Amino acid sequence: MQTSTVQIPTRDGVAEAYLVKPDGDGPFPGVLMFMDAFGLRPRLAEMAERIAERGYAVLVPNLFYRSARSPLVSAEELADPEKRGAVFGRLAPMMKELTPARVGADTDAYLDYLAAQPGVAAGPVVAVGYCMGGRNALRATEERPGRIKALASFHAGGIVTDEPDSAHLAVGSITAEVYFAFADHDRSMSAEQIKTFEAALADAGVTYTSEVYEGAPHGFTMSDTAMYDEAAEQRHWTNLFAVLDRALPVS
Repeated sequence: MQTSTVQIPTRDGVAEAYLVKPDGDGPFPGVLMFMDAFGLRPRLAEMAERIAERGYAVLVPNLFYRSARSPLVSAEELADPEKRGAVFGRLAPMMKELTPARVGADTDAYLDYLAAQPGVAAGPVVAVGYCMGGRNALRATEERPGRIKALASFHAGGIVTDEPDSAHLAVGSITAEVYFAFADHDRSMSAEQIKTFEAALADAGVTYTSEVYEGAPHGFTMSDTAMYDEAAEQRHWTNLFAVLDRALPVS
């Protein structure tokens, strides 16, 4: 396994990122992983390595590069649920900077960089997103449909809002297969909002799967946080690998 931290030139600066590739010459299909709001840290590197073990080249950029470099939060803040409010208060302005146009431009920079790496296969990638990253992976799939073959999103929030640029309003451009796993206990994506999102996908003719993981809290995949749920995390790996196998099978 080859794991490194790289620097990606973008229109608005330089984004640091994890790049993980299997040993060997490839070519390895590409996976673009969209981080949760807590940013690059050992847990995300570990998750990227687990995907790479199956034969994929994985890039995990710091989506907040315009505002800050990693680490964005401390281990103590991740583990203490009482400190989450203060953390999100600090990170919220960074999230708001990720407009659809910026996400689209950044996606081009990330995918151009990934495609230029030795051993990485040409062609579209699979996008994987967690929490805030799930919403931004959806944005990327809407903004650059020809470059993303499938999307797998886990415990995403804020997909359905009253804003004119709400992510669910732009699903008509999607050509990818999409998989969404929502958390049962998640104030950022209610049951009503999930139904609205599913209706938008169906009306647009998108090939999609949408599931609610019963009993799971928002952030259930992240073992370094207080929201971790082991059973839901394992279910997530099963479904993520199924999406990868369908979209970009590794021989």
